[in-house]
Amino acid sequence: MLHCDDAFFMTHCLELALQGAGTVSPNPMVGSVIVYNGEIIGEGYHQKFGAPHAEVHAISSVPDEQLLHDATLYVNLEPCAHFGKTPPCSDLIIQKGIPRVVIGCRDPHVEVAGKGIAKLKAAGITVTEGVLEAECIKCNEAFIKSHTQGLPFVTIKLAQTLDGKIATSLGASHWITGEEARKEVHRLRSTHDAVLIGEASVRADDSQLTVRHCSGRNPLRVVLDRRLSLPLDAKIFNTDAPTIVFASTAWGRLPKIALLREKGVTVLFVNEHAGELDLRHVLLELHKRDVLSVMVEGGSRLSASFVRARLVDKITMFIAPKLFGGDALSSFAPLGISMPDQAVNLRFEPPQFFGSDVLLQAYIENRSRIDESR
Repeated sequence: MLHCDDAFFMTHCLELALQGAGTVSPNPMVGSVIVYNGEIIGEGYHQKFGAPHAEVHAISSVPDEQLLHDATLYVNLEPCAHFGKTPPCSDLIIQKGIPRVVIGCRDPHVEVAGKGIAKLKAAGITVTEGVLEAECIKCNEAFIKSHTQGLPFVTIKLAQTLDGKIATSLGASHWITGEEARKEVHRLRSTHDAVLIGEASVRADDSQLTVRHCSGRNPLRVVLDRRLSLPLDAKIFNTDAPTIVFASTAWGRLPKIALLREKGVTVLFVNEHAGELDLRHVLLELHKRDVLSVMVEGGSRLSASFVRARLVDKITMFIAPKLFGGDALSSFAPLGISMPDQAVNLRFEPPQFFGSDVLLQAYIENRSRIDESR
C-alpha cells in the first residue's frame, strides 16, 4: 500500500544515490533511508564500487536497532539477492527484522531481476514497488541500458552558438561557451565511464579529455583513429589517464601500435564501413570492459555518425548567446533527412543556466527514420 510520504522519502533516496555518480560504476547509484514514526532515523548511499551498498550504510547508521522492527526502509533500486562484492542486501533486511520495504524500481541485473523482492515477500515483509519509478529508472539509465541492451548509454555533448555552430568558418572554437559551462562539462566527464573523440577533433584541439576544473575521476578516454595517423606527441597520449584507441583492422600491423602500447595506450581493432569505424562494434568492446556510459565529445561528423547509426540516447547541448553565421561549422553533418517528417525527434528536459549559457538536454525519441546509408 502506498503511503502519502513514500514519494517524499524516495526523493531523498535519489538525492543520496546521485552522490555516488562517477565512483560506483559499473554498479548502480543507490540511496536508502530508514523511517520510524515519520522521521528519518538512518540513511546511506553506495559510495564506491566494491564497498558496502546503500542499505548497509543506512541500517548501520540507525542508533537503536530495536527501532528497525517498526521501521520502513526506502531504496531507489531493488535490494540485491546474490553474493557479489558484498553479501545480499535482501538477507540483511530480513535479518534485521524490518517489516516494510519501499522500492523505486526493479534491478534488471540477471542475478537480481525480481529475486530480491521475492525473497523479501517470502520472509513476510510488506513490499511496495514503483514509487517514483520513472525518476528511479532515469537515475540509473546507463546501468539499466547496459543490463537490458548490452550497450553503453551514449550522450553526445556539444557546445554551440544560438545559430547551431560549433566553430567559425576558419575552424576556431575556443571558447564558444563561458567558464561556468566549461566547468560543468568537466563535472559531466567525471560522472561518465568514458569520453569518446574522433581523430579530427584531436588534431583540431589537441584535447586532453581529463577532469581538471572540478574534483572527480578521469574517465576512460576513447579515441577513434581509423588509420592510426595521430602523432605520438598528442596530449591525449601523454597525460596520465586511461586511454583506448580504436583503429581499423586493415591497419593492424603498423609499428606505431607497439609505440602506443609502450605509452600505456590500449589499441583495439574493429571493422570499418564506407571509411568509418563500426561504431556499434566500438560500443560492444567498451561494454565488455564494464563501460556503462559514454560521452561523445567529437565534431559534427562524429556526432552525425552516431545519430545515423541509431546509437545515441541523449544530447547534452550548451548554447552560447552568440551567432557565427551561415559559413561556420554546424553541430551535425548531414543526417540524410530531406523531409520534416523524417526528422530525429527529441524530448527536452528542463533547461539550466551556467553563466550566460543555457544547457539543453534532450532524449532521442525516434531512431527508425534516420538514413543509415550515408
